[in-house]
Formats: sequence, C-alpha cells, structure tokens
Amino acid sequence: MLTGTPYIPETITVHLGAPDSPAPNVTLDFPSYIKNVASSEIFPTWPDSALQANIYAIVSFALNRLYTEWYRAQGYDFDITATTQYDQKFINGREYFENISHLVEELYDDYIRRQGSIEPLYTAFCNGTTTTCEGLSQWGTVDLANRGYTPYEILQHYYGKDIDIVKNAPVKTSQPSYPGIPLEFGSAGNDVRSLQIFLNRISRNYPAIPKIPDADGIFDTATDDAVRTFQQVFGLEVTGVVEQSTWYRITSIYTAVKRIAELDSEGVRLEEILPSFTEDLSVGMQSDEVRILQYYLAVIGAYYESVIPVEITGYFGEQTEKSVKSFQRVFGLPQTGFVDRMTRNDLYRAYKGIADSVKPDYTAVALYPGTVLREGASNGSVRIIQEYLTYIHETYPNISAVNNTGYFGPVTRQAVTEFQQQFGISPTGIVGAITWDSIAGVYSDLRYGFDKRPYQEPGYIITGG
Repeated sequence: MLTGTPYIPETITVHLGAPDSPAPNVTLDFPSYIKNVASSEIFPTWPDSALQANIYAIVSFALNRLYTEWYRAQGYDFDITATTQYDQKFINGREYFENISHLVEELYDDYIRRQGSIEPLYTAFCNGTTTTCEGLSQWGTVDLANRGYTPYEILQHYYGKDIDIVKNAPVKTSQPSYPGIPLEFGSAGNDVRSLQIFLNRISRNYPAIPKIPDADGIFDTATDDAVRTFQQVFGLEVTGVVEQSTWYRITSIYTAVKRIAELDSEGVRLEEILPSFTEDLSVGMQSDEVRILQYYLAVIGAYYESVIPVEITGYFGEQTEKSVKSFQRVFGLPQTGFVDRMTRNDLYRAYKGIADSVKPDYTAVALYPGTVLREGASNGSVRIIQEYLTYIHETYPNISAVNNTGYFGPVTRQAVTEFQQQFGISPTGIVGAITWDSIAGVYSDLRYGFDKRPYQEPGYIITGG
C-alpha cells in the first residue's frame, strides 16, 4: 500500500502469536478485526468519547501496519500479530460488546493522520496504569471524556494539535506494493517513480547511494546506478533488477529512515505518491496511456486467437473495452473492461512474453522491446531503432541519420526528437511504445510499401490460455 493513497482493506490477516512463533493465521474482515481488538483492549462501560478516541487509535494503528506492509515486507504471510508485545490485543473467536460493535461500524473507515502527511498515524497507545508510553493512555481517555473532551480533543491531547481525522476512506481489496513484475533498466510507470522516490530519500541517510536527478518514472542509468549501489550496501545480489526481495528491502529501509511506523514519523507527503502516469483506464478516456494499452492489445491479439484485436487510436471506446474484457477472460481476471494495476501488469507480462519469444526474422519490423529507450541505453533494440531512423532519413532528411552502434547517445536522441516533431508526437527524445510503433510503421511503409508491423499481418496464433 506504500505506493498510493491509504484505503481500508476488505480483510486483514492476523498471526495468533509472536511474529516468529508457529502460531496459525486467521483472516477476517477489517471491521470484525477492529471490533475484536476494541472489545479486548477497552471497556464497554467507558464514556462514548473515550471509546471513540480509542477506536480511532486502534484503526489507525492497524492501517499503519498495513500501509507500511510492516510484516509482509519482512517476508511474513500476515499483516499484524495478536499480541500487545508487538501490536494490539486480538482474541480469536471472542464475542464483541454490543455498544463497541455499533461504534466500530460507524468508525472503522476513519483514521488519524498528521496534517500535511497522508499515511495513517502510528498511534502508539498503552493502558496508562500498568504500562505507560508516549502515545495515548487508554485509562487517561476516560478522565478526559469525563471532563467533557470530545474524541478529537482527546486525540489532540495525546498526539498533538496537528492531526486530522480522515472520514469515510475507501474500502478496497488489499494489493501489495510490489508490482508483481521485476523493474529493470527501461521499465517505466508509477512503480518506477515510487522506487526512485524511495531511493532518493534513503540516500539522505546512506549517501553512498547516488541521487536520481529525475524521478520521472523511467528506469534510466541513474536509477540503475542507485539500485545497484543499494543492493551492494545492503548485501543483496547486485543485478540492477528490482525483484520482490529488493523491492521490499527498499520499502522497509524507506519506512525506517522516514520513521513511518513511529509516532514521530517524518510523514509521507501527497506529492510523493502522486502518479506520473494515469493509474486506471476506462471507457471515455483519451490519452497516450490508452494508445499504449491499445498497442499491447493489438500485438497480443495477433498472437492469441481469443483476444479481440483493437485499433490504435488513443480513445478508449467500445472496441477497446471488448478487447480488454477478452484479454481478462483469457488470463483469468475479472471481466470488467476496466484497466487497473492487476490487468495492466498481466497485459505487460503477456506482451513481454511475446516480444521476448518472437524470432527476429519472423517479422519484417521488430516489436517494441517492452522497455523504454532513452539516452544512456545500450542494447540491440537501440541498434534496431537507429537502423529504422537512418532509413527514414533518406525520405525525411530533416530527421538525422545515426550510426547503428547500439548506444543511445545525443545524436540518437536528436534523431528521435526530430522524428517525433515530424509526426506529431510529444518531442521527448525518448522511445516508448508509441514512438517505437510510429517509427516502425513509417519504416515499414517506406521500405516495403505497406504496413508490415506484426499486428497488421497474420501471425502465429496461441490458442491455449
């Protein structure tokens, strides 16, 4: 959850013991978990203001554990423990107090945060009699309530004046922060931007890790250097690839240096989690992200008989919705026609599998490699795009010719920018799916007299899956 706006999970998994104990896990809906903890931690005879303040604290504590993926980032298969030594008291199978249950139903989707921060506050608390702490005193809330304090005033008394209560947070199915696909040189998207922000903040505490000048969501040379140095500093295999273990090591260190799971958290600001790319795609939208989606669907549709082909227009209409639904059906996803993170990642996996497996001599023009090409890249895909640009130069002399070196230097960037200006693409000098497809299309028309891009020709069909 660390990569986005906090939400209320539909369910939470509780380990019935200390983290390393062999105790079982139980999964239950989030409101039931809060009812259980509240019925185990506080007394139903307390004034309503005290009960409400405690419930806010219980909800926020649990959400902080979920937001930071405190246990899952360490490799555990649960969200929180049942013991007060580590978390909150949970008694599996217990009954709930009726008045507490009613209050929880009203408050389970509300949580506390610091003003200017977006994460649920780590609301440390203790009973205030046998144990004391810097956070909330449970018995102390009773005295304050009897003195006429409102729930918000009680919380301000313990956590400071600079807190807000977020009301009616959305309820969603829990999604891990790890994108489910390795991030590597050329990867692009909001997960890459989050990675860059994490590494830049970590580098303040670990200055050996170089700063990434542009946290723009494109995994470039600077990001690769930062990842490799991080892996070296923290004893991981130095690959430059952010797979699951590296991702969660990065997020856990980020949580630690920002003290997100502490009462004195530095805080996560809204601008840190704002996406660079459109998160979700649906009917009626028109954007470059839709064009990329359609490109992937067009290619996948050329190789999977059951995936409906789609035109690349940039507009998400009925045809695109049908294509998305057909893809979701083939790949076992809910057939919503809506492109969320799960559908997008599976779409990329399917496309990348095709791009990596199609033999170079199978098609007249090459498929987009699935990774962004920008200055500093050096690989066979760069050589292909240089070859295409040089051929295009013969007809469009205002587009520079480049040597087929396989290295993406300033001359290649200039040629790409000139091509983009010529054909109405945002002149970034970066080759993503849209620019690659356009270059390949122009090259094909000029060389063969018609479009020989893979999805425009009969391809071999994958009928299974």
